[in-house]
Amino acid sequence: MDLSYIINELAEDRDEYFRAVAPPIIQTSNFAFKKVADLRKSFEDEYADWLYSRGLNPTVEILRKKLAALDGAEDCLVFNSGAAAIFAAVLANVQSGDHIVSVSNPYTWARKMFDVILPRFGVSVSYVNGTVTENFSKAIRPETSLIYLESPNSWFFDLQDLSAIAKIAKEGGIITVCDNSHCSPLYQQPILLGIDLVLQSATKYIGGHSDTIAGVLSGSGKMIERIFNSEYNTIGSGIQPFNAWLLIRGLRTLPTRLERVNRTAHEVISFLKGHPRVEKVNYPLDPDFPQYELAKKQMKGAGGLINFIIKANSSQTIETFCESLEHILMAVSWGGHESLILPKCAGIKPEAFDPSNPEHRSLRLYVGLEEPGYLIQDLDRAFTTINNLS
Repeated sequence: MDLSYIINELAEDRDEYFRAVAPPIIQTSNFAFKKVADLRKSFEDEYADWLYSRGLNPTVEILRKKLAALDGAEDCLVFNSGAAAIFAAVLANVQSGDHIVSVSNPYTWARKMFDVILPRFGVSVSYVNGTVTENFSKAIRPETSLIYLESPNSWFFDLQDLSAIAKIAKEGGIITVCDNSHCSPLYQQPILLGIDLVLQSATKYIGGHSDTIAGVLSGSGKMIERIFNSEYNTIGSGIQPFNAWLLIRGLRTLPTRLERVNRTAHEVISFLKGHPRVEKVNYPLDPDFPQYELAKKQMKGAGGLINFIIKANSSQTIETFCESLEHILMAVSWGGHESLILPKCAGIKPEAFDPSNPEHRSLRLYVGLEEPGYLIQDLDRAFTTINNLS
């Protein structure tokens, strides 16, 4: 299916809404029925009709069809956050006594679920270094029901060989779930590599304007319908019509935005790799990246996330660097119009900072839609500030 068709036309029947180019926001909680028989039918199969916007809604339906097509999936559900999509994907596929194999250092709220919530119900989790495929085979137990992946990881961009792991999982009847937030479906389609369920934070590239929060979960029609009738509706974590409309708006410019940040990222990387205060730069599609060949195999692009390690003897030096930036904002997340920086040391108590640990000196930079020279000038100014202090 053509990308331009998916983004601009798929699921949009403009004759149904006054030939409007932009679809309407069907801002309703309820849908009325004229016949009791029709209402009864909807009760019996809420997935097949409009009943209540906690479940299905026409504006959300347009978005769902587009996102499923982008992922190469049969169907998808859209949640009010990426964390909600993670929770539903995992909860739908485990029961008491089950075991999960997860990549080490997954997204914070996935880790919280694995370490705090699931153990209450007798579900255990083993963490493995996902860069070594054999680690998954070694960690699988008879009670393993799910493998959780995040490729690339959102901090140091560790990759997993998705095709190889999907094959291992299928041989054991194990469900695979992959967080694809880093790439978006334009730059990676894990379902086409054999992964069962793919999720992403639509807050990021899909939304693209830093004004809404959402999550997407894509998979087979059978799996998605099962999750809709259980975890999705029971928890009540579906997206609201207005936020769905914002994401449809974001999709219109997704290819252009990704192309821009991808191109700018390479210019910023070139600057960082040549700066004497930078020890190392991590970027999946940089030839110096340890898993560069795998990245080329699985990914069409790497977007705007860059990790770099600064030469610093104290956390104060890193804090001064970040606070000296005039245009690059210090914040979490990514994927919007604005460039962002996030220092690892912000999550480390000052007394625990270890300058010999490269991780403590790492920063995650998201390159937004600004001109490359504008961002490089800002970074150079901050480097000059810390050079003058040392």
